[in-house]
Amino acid sequence: MTDRTDRAVPAAGPTDHEHGTPVGTDDHDVRNPTAAGPEPGGGRGRVTGVAALVEASAGGRSANGRSTGGRSTGAGSTKGRAVEGRRGGSRSRGGWTPWLYLAPALVVLGGLLVYPIYQLGLISFLQYTQAQVSGGQPTTFQGFGNYTTLFGDPEFWQVLLATVLFAGACVVSTLAVGCALAVLLTRVRALPRLALMLAALGAWATPAITGSTVWLFLFDPDFGPVNGVLGLGDHSWTYGRFSAFFLVLLEVVWCSFPFVMVTVYAGIRAVPTEVLEAAALDGASQWRIWRSVLTPILRPILTVVTIQSVIWDFKVFTQIYVMTNGGGIAGQNLVLNVYAYQKAFASSEYSLGSAIGVIMLLILLAITLVYLRLLRRQGEES
Repeated sequence: MTDRTDRAVPAAGPTDHEHGTPVGTDDHDVRNPTAAGPEPGGGRGRVTGVAALVEASAGGRSANGRSTGGRSTGAGSTKGRAVEGRRGGSRSRGGWTPWLYLAPALVVLGGLLVYPIYQLGLISFLQYTQAQVSGGQPTTFQGFGNYTTLFGDPEFWQVLLATVLFAGACVVSTLAVGCALAVLLTRVRALPRLALMLAALGAWATPAITGSTVWLFLFDPDFGPVNGVLGLGDHSWTYGRFSAFFLVLLEVVWCSFPFVMVTVYAGIRAVPTEVLEAAALDGASQWRIWRSVLTPILRPILTVVTIQSVIWDFKVFTQIYVMTNGGGIAGQNLVLNVYAYQKAFASSEYSLGSAIGVIMLLILLAITLVYLRLLRRQGEES
């Protein structure tokens, strides 16, 4: 009786003696044994043909395309759908689990952040002065009247420009000093590194009002050691506008650079030493290694410290208020935060102070979003 496999497989041609495959067959024929005929003798061809049929039947289909395991396949698919349904239900139930863990923190943030911002925005649209606080006059809705008053005041634009320039100088100086000292920490030995870290952390832990008072004493016209060392006599650093801003900038950088230094130093230590050694062997200078090797690797860390510095330096209050005695002579050293304080509490115009606070919030959000977008675009291009 003739085997069905022998009838289904066509006759084979001459074989290649080197590889043991029929001459004239391509790679597809070799990979698909049912497409090629058996070798002379028919034994091996019969075995490969049967193996193909067994392989096809194991996948649920026969050689002629008919289903060979319909009942088992249907049962398996039903069981698979049931398992997927149970998994989907568990995923939907487990989707709320992270929010339950975050709920206490969200409640605290809502009370400490969301509600004050809401009240700040609400008061900025009202006429809210000392008369309304004491109940002598009713509170009235002003719409954008407070913002119109601010935008029509030339002093507001002068203070805004001074704030942007001062904050920009503080951010650049803080990043430069912090990154330079972070690189220095990787070059010195353990004992000098420990001393520098302790000194920096001491400056970071010092309260702003204490640091401002110390810096005022150092630059005092009568008793300060800086004027004696520089031979400036009784020169007053807080009398001139730019010298006062420079003095405040030194104090801001002194109390801010430790955060940048420690963060960037931790990032540099995480960079593989092989990368830095390869750049040094290629003849790259320290500046070239920092610009071309470390900066791309440390981009996420630099993003964080830059945004933090922008937020902190843009809303500086204590240093300006203490070191310039409330904004300098005739308000020459005012920044937005001190200007808002004077409007709200010195002049009892709480609605104008709230409007200044809303403007500062929007400016900080815009700067942060634009900076993040630029970094994302640079990352995609690189």
